[in-house]
Amino acid sequence: MAVAANFLGIAVNPSVPAQTLNELIIYAKANSGKLSYGHAGVGSTNHLTGELFKLLAGTPDILQVPYRGMGPALSDVIGGQVPMAVPGITGQVLEFHRSGRIRLLVVTSPRRLAAAPELPTATEAGLPGLTVTASLGLLAPSGTPTPVIEQIAQATRKALAEPAYQQSLIEGGFEPTVDSNPEKFRQSLAADVALWAQVVKSLGLKLD
Repeated sequence: MAVAANFLGIAVNPSVPAQTLNELIIYAKANSGKLSYGHAGVGSTNHLTGELFKLLAGTPDILQVPYRGMGPALSDVIGGQVPMAVPGITGQVLEFHRSGRIRLLVVTSPRRLAAAPELPTATEAGLPGLTVTASLGLLAPSGTPTPVIEQIAQATRKALAEPAYQQSLIEGGFEPTVDSNPEKFRQSLAADVALWAQVVKSLGLKLD
């Protein structure tokens, strides 16, 4: 059952002369091969979202730079070693944006974030296909009895109904999934598989 949704953003170092997503796309096309983005590792949601952005924007020459986690990638974007990143939206990432250490151009959520309503969505910026949700939820082994699953779901719904818990998730950059149930979560995971299949195929990624 889903507990919360996390989304990603397209972020740049303040030295990049782009204030909007469209300006970034224009800049990338005018400077082919000169722009790169950092991500949390090959096959990570950050990596796949960056490649999805490249496919949708028609900017295949943006170089992907894998890191061992998003923290080092963000440090290098802040330091100017890498001009662009695709971070998950957290309270810390929002603070980096608001303090001017990075510039978030869009978020991949279907609607503006409660924690950052000033940030446009990718859909608003002209790339509706760049709607990416990283669901955080509870999973059980295959064959777990239905009554056990429902008991866990009820306890989760009770926790999510607490305003203080909801607020703590929002402040962390997450959106509480208050209307979730096990079936909706299964459908969400299936949709994720369908979304990423084309990106994984285009990259030629394979399981080791």
